[in-house]
Amino acid sequence: MAYIDYYKILGVDKSATQDDIKKAYRKQARKHHPDLNPGDKEAEKKFKELNEANEVLSNPENRSKYDKYGENWKHGEEYEKAQQQQQRQYQQQSYNGGYSGADFGEGEDFSDFFQNMFGGAGGGFGKSSRGRASGKFKGQDITAELNLNLRDAAKTHPQTFEINGKKVRITIPAGVYDGQQIKLKGHGNPGANGGPSGDLYITFNIPADPDFERIGDDLKTKVVVDLYTAVLGGEVKVNTLEGSVNLKVKPETQTGMTVRLKGKGFPVYKKEGEHGDLFVTYEVKLPTNLTEKQKELFEQLKNS
Repeated sequence: MAYIDYYKILGVDKSATQDDIKKAYRKQARKHHPDLNPGDKEAEKKFKELNEANEVLSNPENRSKYDKYGENWKHGEEYEKAQQQQQRQYQQQSYNGGYSGADFGEGEDFSDFFQNMFGGAGGGFGKSSRGRASGKFKGQDITAELNLNLRDAAKTHPQTFEINGKKVRITIPAGVYDGQQIKLKGHGNPGANGGPSGDLYITFNIPADPDFERIGDDLKTKVVVDLYTAVLGGEVKVNTLEGSVNLKVKPETQTGMTVRLKGKGFPVYKKEGEHGDLFVTYEVKLPTNLTEKQKELFEQLKNS
């Protein structure tokens, strides 16, 4: 599971006092409380995140663990503690003829990150977490970035890259957007004590394109039109992601006028055959290096 920044959720920095954390939580919780935002799914989600962050940061022991390990909490001290507790539980079981462990509240609405790091709302290891009690730990997740240009992002294509010396091959669907993240299950670091491998999170970076500006599934571009075509009308070639097309220019076209080419925009993510639109803005170019005869003609137009 991905690392969660509890400080960021509460809007405080790492040097915040317990009083700062309490105040920040109360302020945000009032703002996003479901009773004050009926039917608002985003507010409900935010409220749950705030509760989880407060559960960790308001508890000095949990906060210390979180601060110490951060994204790498799966490695180090927790492995040792789990193994030691497992041995104690087995010893207690052999003496008492049964299994003993703290019940930390099954069904609590916390994220996978919280459950794996702290074992539930009460913390520790117990009978409601058989995977942790057995000493098996999922491997650490890996995050990676993949750079794509706009034209590559507009088509479904395979991509092979290397992570930690291992080749990974994926198929990138047409329509991915800048900053989008996908998860490849089991492609992270190996688990401990026979636990499953972590996951690989890939974030797409799509830099600005020199020809097209992307807005959702639509594209915007500019095309230069000479003065004569702008005044009298005609045709001009316009580039699209799939090649150039001829666009009819109406007489008396002005600089800044925009026309829409329906279905010539960006592919819609995971909706095969669907595209946004392409919006073309005209830029009328004035002629230069006029001859005397041409200047006379313009004078005649001016005075007509």
